[in-house]
Amino acid sequence: MSFPPCPACKSEFVYQDQDQLICPECGHEWSPSEAAAEDEAPTAKDANGTPLQAGDKITLAKDLKVKGSSLVLKIGTKALIRRIVDGKDHELDCKVDGAGEMMVTAAFVKKA
Repeated sequence: MSFPPCPACKSEFVYQDQDQLICPECGHEWSPSEAAAEDEAPTAKDANGTPLQAGDKITLAKDLKVKGSSLVLKIGTKALIRRIVDGKDHELDCKVDGAGEMMVTAAFVKKA
């Protein structure tokens, strides 16, 4: 039986112990069902808890300062979500009206 390579060290020498897969080279243990769930596309929720998807139109829920610029994006500014990324600070790659392409934190927007 063939198992997927270790996600930590990419070793092919993986064995199964009950419902866990174990890598003998680095000692990493993982569940194959959890690994499949992690491979799913990243998700984001707006300020109201509504799930967001690529292609959604959004509006800013508060004034936002643009880093490295004196530009301030005002509340109600419209934007289009290009894609959702798995980032620490900014989850949404957007095209903002009047400002161009930029990354925005999902907690500061509302679905339009």
